[in-house]
Amino acid sequence: MGRLPDDAFAQYMTMGPERSYESLAGRLKVDKRTITRLAAKEHWQERLAKIEAEARSRLDDKLAEGIEAVNARHIKTLRVIQAKALQTLQSYPLDSAMDAVRALDIAIKHERVILGEPSERTAVSVEEVIKREYQRWMGPSDDESDGWGAPPESPAPPASSSDGLDEEADDEDGAVAP
Repeated sequence: MGRLPDDAFAQYMTMGPERSYESLAGRLKVDKRTITRLAAKEHWQERLAKIEAEARSRLDDKLAEGIEAVNARHIKTLRVIQAKALQTLQSYPLDSAMDAVRALDIAIKHERVILGEPSERTAVSVEEVIKREYQRWMGPSDDESDGWGAPPESPAPPASSSDGLDEEADDEDGAVAP
């Protein structure tokens, strides 16, 4: 059996997700117990966990930077569109500048969404959902709807009673005869 190289941990790391002490032992032509002892002495598992956590953190940072860059680029583009739309509105009569009005409206809405503010439609939609859910969970409203705009289901007619009375026994005002 050979002596372990100084870079045994680095070799273990480069093995990727398929890494194991046994496969490293085979690669280095040593006994698995030799690798296990060195790994315990040098805290390979703790080091590996720390390295993976740091890599995830750096990746998260890069992803966040990427999202920020995309948002900044979109904001810049939307502001150019807004400026062009405003220039167009200033130079044309309002009835012939509707394309500029639409472009400005779209750019403003998208800018608000990127900046984390709700667009008008989103704000109304959320409000409507909250009201609908409240009505649904709190029971029928004053107009006897089920919260979804439909009237509640009619209760099933009562089963015939066992006391011998039936509907024909009702008198003229709807009361049941004794």
